[in-house]
Amino acid sequence: MPANPLDAYQSVEKSTLSGRELEASVLTKAALKLQDVQQHWNDADRDALLDEALKFNQRVWSFFQSEISQADNPLPAEIKQNILALSVFVDRRIFEVMAYPSSEKLDILININRNIAAGLRGEQPEAA
Repeated sequence: MPANPLDAYQSVEKSTLSGRELEASVLTKAALKLQDVQQHWNDADRDALLDEALKFNQRVWSFFQSEISQADNPLPAEIKQNILALSVFVDRRIFEVMAYPSSEKLDILININRNIAAGLRGEQPEAA
């Protein structure tokens, strides 16, 4: 059993969530990490927090890229292409923020993650 109760909770949460719910949860976590950096943009540890949030977001989207490239992925080809195009955009934006940090550049990443998470949950996406 993990020493940290939060780790224990997250472990149980992972084992009880469906695939879509887990994906939505991870996207929401990525959005929250980015939003936290944005809200604390002028803090001394911003660079470290930004790096962590961007790398986490990149791992999430790399996972989606890997999943849609699997031969047994049941998604229609058009949806796979749309996800791939979106993931390419996300990758470019992440690298752009790494090279030229700006709080405003995080908005689109936060919105994409939140809207995809909402869609996975069957909710209406947020207005941009």
